Amino acid sequence: MKFPVPNAPSGFHSMNASRHARRARLTRTLAVTTGLVIGMAAAAIAPQMAHASNAVKASKSVIKGASQAPEVPLQLAAASPEQLFAQERVLTGAYNCEFGQSIVVKHNEANPGYVDLTLGKQKWLMKPVLSATGATRLEDVRGQALLVQILTKSMVLDTRTGKRLVDACVHEVQRKAEADLAAQPARASIFDAPR
Repeated sequence: MKFPVPNAPSGFHSMNASRHARRARLTRTLAVTTGLVIGMAAAAIAPQMAHASNAVKASKSVIKGASQAPEVPLQLAAASPEQLFAQERVLTGAYNCEFGQSIVVKHNEANPGYVDLTLGKQKWLMKPVLSATGATRLEDVRGQALLVQILTKSMVLDTRTGKRLVDACVHEVQRKAEADLAAQPARASIFDAPR
């Protein structure tokens, strides 16, 4: 039921109704747009949050497993010339990693050709190996962890579960290499459009 508005111009009620309809459409459009933006943001962040959660769970399981197993002395083979060459390519020192974590790699004093890897309270004795791709691999002598070192970053994997313990670890030498790559001009690609 429409109530008459005193001194209202003709067509006032239809203008008022169309104004309300426009406002309702605008409100619906804003609500849908807001929902889409929130959904896209959640979809973009969810994989990173899941990875962080899995990395924490994997590192906790490694810590629990390490505290329960008795320490057995290892009989290590003498380092081969290839292993000694690979050890020379290993970047020693501190690496800053994602989520505020860090790792430390240093030469093992008792076993030439081997290195120690430390992540938080976890520690592994690693054997350096050169891969066919040019990456340096540090393989845990007990088969529990693997560090892969490439030109611009490194990551540590739990070899039993196949999950990353920590990723995006950057040594100061890798940080410099990344900056040098960024400073180089872009190279032509076969995918570039002809000019």
